[in-house]
Amino acid sequence: MPPPHSTLSDPPAGIQPAGTVYVVDDDEAVRDSMRWLLEANGFPTVCFESAESFLATPISAETPGCLLLDVRMPGMSGLALQDELARRGSVLPVVFITGHGDVPMAVETIKKGAVDFIQKPFSDEVLCSAVRNSLERSAQILRASSESRELAQRIERLTSRERQVLERIVVGRLNKQIADDLCISIKTVEAHRANIMEKLGARTMADLMRIAIRARIGAAAASGENLL
Repeated sequence: MPPPHSTLSDPPAGIQPAGTVYVVDDDEAVRDSMRWLLEANGFPTVCFESAESFLATPISAETPGCLLLDVRMPGMSGLALQDELARRGSVLPVVFITGHGDVPMAVETIKKGAVDFIQKPFSDEVLCSAVRNSLERSAQILRASSESRELAQRIERLTSRERQVLERIVVGRLNKQIADDLCISIKTVEAHRANIMEKLGARTMADLMRIAIRARIGAAAASGENLL
């Protein structure tokens, strides 16, 4: 049987963002319909009949993806699945799709990090636009996470003394002040500064500040790097 609604025109090669769309809905007809629509528009799609089956399936943390999630399902609801993914530190963008939604429910899911909340019936264009935006967001998150890990690894190459100097550079301390803080000579501070610049691959002080700040952000988010 053909899908119950038309699909968009096939996009030119390379236009759709890379990644996998995960659909969780207990209605088989809805799953089939969404798979037909999404795959016809260039989005690889994997469907699940329940939140439990989705959670039991390993999901790659290295490639972009997004989750299209029904709100009301037998067993674990879509809202409960969103909470569980948050507990696990998931960064997988979530789009809720429901025929029973209301404004308070939509507000609650968005506050908890959902990318969008779509009510049935919806147009093909609305769904594909939400998926496209979610996959682009997922790719951005993964790129930022990878970059942050790389920067954090550079920071790890510093000696304990070099880290002490770097911490003071970041907050704007001058060489003389750093020397006084650490009871070392200004020349020693200058030597540490030069080593820091080299190890972190910074050409200017602006580069050094950006690297240090972004590495700190990456370290703070390290516990939530995995999608599941």
